[in-house]
This record gives sequence, C-alpha cells and structure tokens, in this order.
Amino acid sequence: MDSMLALFESCLPSLLTLLALILGLLFTYFYAPYWKVRKVPGPLPLPLVGHLPLMAMYGVDIFSSLAKQYGPIYRFHLGRQPLVIVADTELCREVGLRFKDFPCRSLPSPITGSPLLKKGFFSLRGPTWSAMRNAITSLYQPTHVGTLLPAMQTCVETLTHHISTTTTHPHHDVVHFSNLSLRMTNDIIGKTAFGVDFRLISTTNSVSSAAASPNDEEVSSFIKQHIHATTSLKMDLSGSFSIILGLLIPILQEPFRQFLRRIPGTVDHQIDIANATLKETMDDIVTRRAREMVDEDQRPAKKDFLSVLLNVRESKGGKLKELITDDHVSALTYEHLLAGSTSTSFTLTTVVYLVAKHPKVEERLFREIDGFGPIDVVPTPDELRHGFPYLDQVLKESMRFYTSSPLIAREADRDVEIGGYKLPKGTWVWLGVSVLHNDPKNFPEPHLFRPERFDPDGDEEKQRNPYSHIPFGIGPRACIGQKFAIQEIKLSLVHLYRRFIFRCSPEMEDPPELEYGLVREFKHGVKLRVIKREAATAK
Repeated sequence: MDSMLALFESCLPSLLTLLALILGLLFTYFYAPYWKVRKVPGPLPLPLVGHLPLMAMYGVDIFSSLAKQYGPIYRFHLGRQPLVIVADTELCREVGLRFKDFPCRSLPSPITGSPLLKKGFFSLRGPTWSAMRNAITSLYQPTHVGTLLPAMQTCVETLTHHISTTTTHPHHDVVHFSNLSLRMTNDIIGKTAFGVDFRLISTTNSVSSAAASPNDEEVSSFIKQHIHATTSLKMDLSGSFSIILGLLIPILQEPFRQFLRRIPGTVDHQIDIANATLKETMDDIVTRRAREMVDEDQRPAKKDFLSVLLNVRESKGGKLKELITDDHVSALTYEHLLAGSTSTSFTLTTVVYLVAKHPKVEERLFREIDGFGPIDVVPTPDELRHGFPYLDQVLKESMRFYTSSPLIAREADRDVEIGGYKLPKGTWVWLGVSVLHNDPKNFPEPHLFRPERFDPDGDEEKQRNPYSHIPFGIGPRACIGQKFAIQEIKLSLVHLYRRFIFRCSPEMEDPPELEYGLVREFKHGVKLRVIKREAATAK
C-alpha cells in the first residue's frame, strides 16, 4: 500500500503537468479563434455553443438586434467559430468589391459534410473557381436565359392546371402553395439544367402514373433524397450530430461523421445514404450525357445547362478539362437543383403570400398584368424584363421583407482592415443582408410591406444607397443565376395572377414561422385559398 502511494506521489507532478497541458491545449483550441478578433465588439459567447442559443431563440432577427446594440461591425460565434458580421451598407459594398481580399466563401459545417456541395461552384476556390466561372458565365446571359422560357412556361402551365383541377369544390379550395412552388421549381430545373422531365407537379405524392415511364421510380427517389439532404442542412443545433460537432468542435466533425454514417438509424447514416444516392445519380446523368455527345456524329443541340457546360468543356479542352472534372460538373449541376429550386420557391411563395395579405397591392398588380394583353399571350423574355415595372417593385420588396439568404459568407484571404478593425487572414466575414434590409435608415418603416419604396421615380429610391438592397449578393461571388431566377418568378406570377386570386388560409399561422438552413424556409409551409378570377368577377 505504501509503495502504491509512493508511486502515485512520484507520478503526481507528471499527471498534473499532463492535465495542465491538455487543458491548455483545449483552451487554446477553443479560444484561439476568439482571441484573433477579440477587439471586435460583441456579446460574451457561451463555452462550446457560442451564440447559437440566441439564434435558436430569435432566428435571424438577432442580427438586427445585435447591430443596434454593438454597431455596424460585431462578433457572432457559431459555436467555436467567430463570425465578423458587417451590417453597414458602405462596409458591405467594400467587402463585396474588395475581391482580392475576400475571394472565397467561408464554409460552415453543413457544407463541408456534403460530398456534392464541397465541389460545387458555391464552395470552389482559386483557379478551379475562376475556370468554372469563365466557362458558365455565358449560360446566364439574357440571350441564353431567354431560350429557356418555353421550358419554364410548360412547367408553369402544368402548375396552373393542377391548381385549377384540385380546387374545383368550394370546400376544397386550399392549396399547399409552398409545396407546389417547390415542385414546380424542381421541374423547371429538371428541364433546364438536367434535360430531364421530373413531372413532380402532377401529384402531391409521387410522379404521375398517367405520365409514367421506366425511370419514374428512379426520378422520384432522387427528388426524395434531394429534399431530405436539403432539409438536413441546418445552421443551428437541430442538424445531425456531426454537423453540430462541426459547429462546436470542428476537428471532430469528420471522424464522427465517418463513424456515425456506418450506424443504421442515425441521422448521419440517413444523410450519407441521401448524399451517396444523389452523387451516384448525378454522376450517372453526367456520364450518360457525355457519352451521348461522343457517340453522336453531331453533338445534340440541347439547351439544358448540363449539355451546354459539357459542350464548352469539350470544345475548349486542355487545362479547362483538367480543372473542371466530372465530379465538379456533377456538383455544379446538383447545385442548380439546390439553389434554383429551394431559394426560388421561397421567393415565389413569399410574393404570393404577401400580395394575398395586401389587397391594394394586389389590385394594382392585377391592373398591370391584365393591361399587358390577352390571357393566352406569353410575355417574351424582353417583355418580362421591362414590361412589368410594378411587378418588379413587388418582387424587390418581397425579397427585402423575407430575404432568402440573410447572411452572405466571405473569408479574408489576407490580413485586412474593415471599419477600423484589423482582421487576420482566415477571418470569416459575413455580410448582414437582412440587417441592411430591415434598417430604417435604408428603408423607413421596414416592418411594412410597401412595394412603392422601389419606384424608380420616387424620392426614396433615388436617395437610397444602391447597396442597401442586395438579395443576390455583391461582387464576383454574387448569385450567378439571378437573371434565370427573376425570369422564372416573374413568368410564374404573370401566369398565376391572370387566372387566380389568392387568400391566406385560416389553417395557416400568421405570421409564418421561418427556419434557417442554407437558405430561409417556411417551417410549416404556406397554405392559400384559391379563387378563380372569372368566378370572382361573376360574383
């Protein structure tokens, strides 16, 4: 007994030294990121979780509250990782346009855990990103986007027909509009990005049996996995265990993800299956399309994004083909499905919901759309861009009122100074877009839905800093598909409002609860009553 005690006493200094070393390393690991930006003001972060509980309690509104308290630049901790939030119009412009200082997006744990998103255009850096951007920029010019209008119109007509046939009875006049709009935007991306007809709008549960084809089950499974993978990308403590670890202890995220994805029943296992299915399907689509182009004597004159991208890569060859691998093409094409369906659907639903709550806005919007011409005349791309000025104002105000991307992620590529604060290389600098959009200095009475504030002939619009409204981002990293999204949304709204009046359903919460993943979403959806306009006129 005495010998054991003596051994313990002799080892005690070493054990205490080891314990102190471990505690010191843990302290350094958790507080080193904070120490680098300690001079930037902000609320005291909690150990491990940082300010995530504040986001859980208040949602993205917390960023406006903190800006009022701490000023235009402040700290916000996503677990261990500090963000420097920039909530001032001129400073946001500075960060967005200083591309050499902020050339990349910082990648939160939901993205780093996705094999497809890690190689997408959103996440790429350096020469690969530049090569990809140069290769695809022409695909988003108005001339090419305009050629996709017929495919969009077909999907919008299918949505209209579905609403007409499912709301014929007075007691069955409510539609789950957010669900339908998501299905329609997926259909549009299927046609324009993949060259595939998903036919999701035919039924609320599965692909239409009336339009069945051998690959219907495959398409349905693909979309289900896409929706599951998308809804799993949370920026709070409701994500999978590995994503939460990525927020709290980033060094443990990948080891635990690799471990948990092998255990059936875990969320990480389900996400892994979804990601594997998505990647396999995307790789198969890309491989088949590339083989078609090689086998054909003349390359097919298809206009979908994937065909055009492969054509550009093959025609230029050389270094471009080395930089943009099939994995990158798969990831980029899938990124279209993610960005082009979820965010566009959210914005379309937002417009219809807000107009339904504001009859005077609706009345003026109807006058403009009805004045365009006969109901069966489809606007041209140029007419959609320039022929509906009040619709433009309604759309801008809707994107201000419910911003789909409240924060825009950037990362300092070198030591920089912003707003008087010196920030070291690697600092995550995020633009507080929703703060700008709700700042009374930029938008008086921001809690009111007032499209006229964007009237180009009005004093408010003339005097406002143009960088106070940046729903698509700013600089070279701004959303490259914004012209595509705006054309799709405006075409949908013109088509829908020629035929229907929408009213909020009593089944729906008011105001609607929102949740924040990679983009904002309506947590419980948006349900609307549908009134056919000819019926409303007859009354």
